[in-house]
Amino acid sequence: MTADAALVRRCLTGDPASCRELVVRFQTDVFAVCQRLLSHAHDAEDVTQEVFLRVFRSLSRWDHTRPLRPWVLTIAVNRCRTWISRRATRPELADYLHETPDHRPADDSVEMRTEIRAAVDALRDEYREVFVLFHEHGQSYEEIGAVVGRPVGTVKTWLHRARLELMERLRTRGLVADEPAADKPPIRGERP
Repeated sequence: MTADAALVRRCLTGDPASCRELVVRFQTDVFAVCQRLLSHAHDAEDVTQEVFLRVFRSLSRWDHTRPLRPWVLTIAVNRCRTWISRRATRPELADYLHETPDHRPADDSVEMRTEIRAAVDALRDEYREVFVLFHEHGQSYEEIGAVVGRPVGTVKTWLHRARLELMERLRTRGLVADEPAADKPPIRGERP
């Protein structure tokens, strides 16, 4: 029996220490995914709680032959999708109390990080999900495929397209140089 399966079995018996262990084991990853996909800490906190409620409600249906982590992250991504779709139908509250002027010196790396974050946030949901899971959480293509419910080839395609869109945005903002024109073969009849 795997460690995941043993932990789930103990959780299903109602052992509070095992339930706490499961939350502690995955809460950092779940919160990080939620915060990155939702772009708001308060929303991420709410969704993280929803994720663990859903995990414990569905724990008896987990396939013990598969790893637990991708299953938990799949629930997190799905809860984020639901939250985003609900958020689109309701007005967003402005929360300016936490914002204070930034008195740090200007730094190009800070501007670059800000632009990259904005570019990632502007990606289609599917692209953003695979980008965040791959680049920020170090998930393999196979793990991401399991989380988003798509084949590895689709994950690779979405990740490639996300990178292209990200680079294009950074180029248009003047933060990365344009790619040099590739040497084109001469057109028939023209001199090289």
